[in-house]
Amino acid sequence: MAPTTAKLENDEELRRLKDVNIDEAPARRQVRDSFKDIQLNLDHILFKTPEDGIKTKESYEVNSRGVEIFSKSWLPEASKPRALVCFCHGYGDTCTFFFEGIARRLALSGYGVFAMDYPGFGLSEGLHGYIPSFDLLVEDVIEHYSNIKENPEFSSLPSFLFGQSMGGAVSLKIHFKQPNAWTGAVLVAPMCKIADDLVPPPVVKHILIGLANVLPKHKLVPQKDLAEAAFRDLRKRKMTPYNIICYSGKPRLRTAVEMLRATQDIEQQLQKVSLPILILHGEADTMTDPSVSRELYKKAKSLDKKIVLYKDAYHSLLEGETDEMIIRVLSDIISWLDDHIALQAD
Repeated sequence: MAPTTAKLENDEELRRLKDVNIDEAPARRQVRDSFKDIQLNLDHILFKTPEDGIKTKESYEVNSRGVEIFSKSWLPEASKPRALVCFCHGYGDTCTFFFEGIARRLALSGYGVFAMDYPGFGLSEGLHGYIPSFDLLVEDVIEHYSNIKENPEFSSLPSFLFGQSMGGAVSLKIHFKQPNAWTGAVLVAPMCKIADDLVPPPVVKHILIGLANVLPKHKLVPQKDLAEAAFRDLRKRKMTPYNIICYSGKPRLRTAVEMLRATQDIEQQLQKVSLPILILHGEADTMTDPSVSRELYKKAKSLDKKIVLYKDAYHSLLEGETDEMIIRVLSDIISWLDDHIALQAD
């Protein structure tokens, strides 16, 4: 089939699937199954990483709260993993699109990579984009990754958190609850504070907090175009609609309030961060505040901490930048992990 014809058919299928109501998990799973081959064949550098030499596994398991959680793993085929990398995805996102390419890179470097979709996101059960409690979400993630780390196959390995955007907030909350459980954390554009221009004025904020108690699932919070704010590379920005199970509607009221409270809580506890951390942030990020990443670096009591700020880069450092920048960020992450594996071995 000619590339132009294939693109037209892909666009038509995308338009058709965009009209499907994916508020609940069964519809999201059906949409993803019918579109995943198209997604993973997009002309994006992340999807050009070969799958050869990697064992992947997808699972659905009901957790202790009775919520069915989707998870995926990528393991080196020929050897035991050198360490575990446990991924915490960003707001609205899933571990089944762009992260596939990131996970492959890590697995080919010898790491066992584990990821899950939070309740209400991606392929996990729950109302799409709805976070009734940030703390419960964090507990769900702790439970899932604790089960993996307790597996005799992996229990002796170093383990790292890898948090992107809101996943950075999840990772830090996990660390506060488990201060000695992790070898280190990689935080990419961490949501330690929501950028000021994304937060409504104080009067509006108080009204929204009140409304969230009455209409928690309603979508009343205004929001600017996230793809435009997150993706600097225009060609890659055009690929964002292909992330069809990403939550792209206006934030639900309770979700917005929970994220705001979580970031305010984290901002007050930056000095409690004690594990080895690598913080990566684009200097032109308008979604999560790079100045708070600087503050995190400065206040964290970790003896082993590093921050890398990328000039002119936007929020989506690993998905929405030039190929050269994406390769650079991935290399920085893998080098840092390699160094910390070596430290563990000494």
